[in-house]
Amino acid sequence: QVQLVESGGGLVQAGGSLRLTCAASGWTFASYAMGWFRQAPGKERGFVGGIDGSGAATSYSDSVKGRFTISRDNAKNTVYLQMNSLKPEDTAVYYCAADLFGAGTSNRFEYEYWGQGTQVTVSS
Repeated sequence: QVQLVESGGGLVQAGGSLRLTCAASGWTFASYAMGWFRQAPGKERGFVGGIDGSGAATSYSDSVKGRFTISRDNAKNTVYLQMNSLKPEDTAVYYCAADLFGAGTSNRFEYEYWGQGTQVTVSS
């Protein structure tokens, strides 16, 4: 059974940093591209960043480019989202998602599996 579990969310002041972790189990992790998405109250779930199965290729939304970094450790079945220079507008529930043989694109409908999310709150 495929499972994704996010952790590392919390409350942080503007300008601070957090690292989110997504632990995967139940499948061949390296076969899946991974994505991070976020959803603020009253808004649609939006793309944050993606990484291919090997970890060689990444992509980011314009709103986080230069501040967030996505990485993965296939030996540990884990993907990370390092978030620096956080802003109040980064406040949202953050989800990781998996896309079999994908490329880590921004299209959320390509991702087959989702975690339950972790709350990130950035205070001003």
